Order: sequence, then C-alpha cells, then structure tokens
Amino acid sequence: MSTVKEISIVDKQPTLSVVVLCYRAGESIIAFTDTLQEQLNRFEPNWELVLVGNYLVGSDDKTGEIITQLAQNNSKIKPIIKPKEGMMGWDMRMGMNAATGKYICVIDGDGQFPIDSIEKAYQYIKEKNVDLVKTFREARYDGAYRKFISFWYNVFFRILFPGLHSRDINSKPKIITQQAFKQLQLTSNDWFADAEIMLEVRRLQLSFYEFPVVFSQIKDRRSFVKVSAILEFVRNLITYRFRKN
Repeated sequence: MSTVKEISIVDKQPTLSVVVLCYRAGESIIAFTDTLQEQLNRFEPNWELVLVGNYLVGSDDKTGEIITQLAQNNSKIKPIIKPKEGMMGWDMRMGMNAATGKYICVIDGDGQFPIDSIEKAYQYIKEKNVDLVKTFREARYDGAYRKFISFWYNVFFRILFPGLHSRDINSKPKIITQQAFKQLQLTSNDWFADAEIMLEVRRLQLSFYEFPVVFSQIKDRRSFVKVSAILEFVRNLITYRFRKN
C-alpha cells in the first residue's frame, strides 16, 4: 500500500484538485498515485486527489477496494466509487463535480499520459492566465490504428467546428479554473467528454493553451476504445453541431 506521507495544510480549500480516472486500474493505481502525490507535494502541497473508481455491476474489478484503502490512509484523497451509470464521461463529470480546488485537473490513471505533465499544465495555467490548459500528443506509441483514428477524428472536428485551434481534442491532462468549470454545461456520459469540454470552451469563448506530451503504450491490457466508441464520437459531434450551433 502507499507509503507517501500526508502533508497537513491549513487552507481549507485546496489550490489544486487532480481527478484521476481509475476504471479497472487495479493495483497499478497504487504506484501511479504514489508518484503523483510525491510530485504534488513538491510543486503544490495544497492539493486534493479525487480518485474515480466506478465499476460495472457484476465485474471482478477490485479498483474500488484499493482506492478505499488509499483514502483511509490520507484525508486528502477523495474516493468516488459507484456502480456505473455511464462510461468515461460519466466518471469524468462525477470526479470534476466533486473537486473543490481553485484549479481542477483531470488525467487518466493508466500512465499513458506522463504524470509530470500535470505540473507543467499547472504552471502554464497560472503563467498564461488562461481558463484552461491541455496537452496535445506530439508523439504517440499506442499503435498505427489509434493514431489513424485520432488524426481523422481531429480533422472532422475542425471541419465541423472551425475557429477552435486545438491540435488534439481528446488529449489530457486538462486543467481548468474552478470559475471556468462552473460555466461548462457538460452532459456526456461516454467517450465524447473531452470533446464536449473543448466545445464548451468554444461556445463560451474561454481562453486556452496547449503544450506537447509523449503518449505511451499500455502493454498489459487492450484499449477500452472500440469501433463502437469511434462511431459514437462522430454521432455526438454531429448532434452537438446542430443542437448548439
């Protein structure tokens, strides 16, 4: 179990909330959160960690139990563990809605996005004085198929929604001010969630900044993104285009 010690902070409101999407992460989330806490203690000790371990009823996913133990050892960790009523978007909305920090960051807990990119995003959102900071995957090692799908998805996005100059809509981490987050009207329960955030940024004319990261490969499991999810992406983009624009 985690060996990272809790650092006490007087300020009641966290400066930075980090929402980690932990679906089916299992024991790997222990090392992930240990590394994350060590980094947070260095660059922003007044932090809150929201671990989202929602599960499918009847599955053998033990992530929720592991998250519960982590939270019992550190009062700065907030566990979100409920039977799933949606997929990634539902998890993300639950986690971000539970975050109380002045800045809210969201990242996947599988390690594909580098943990140290959270510190960079946090520095940029303060230095650039923008509403949101996100990454784009300058290099990615998750296979030719995923790169092909991501490329055309982003092309299709730019055609439907010109004027939003984002190179990689679905990339994380994303960090947003609490003030800006409260303005977003998020409803997605599925893989459209990242795109919906950026579409809300476009609708509200919020300011944002992007910086590059390297996206790693997951060797011990297959991607959760199926062909059906890709079709879902496209359908959601078209629906959003004609509903809100």
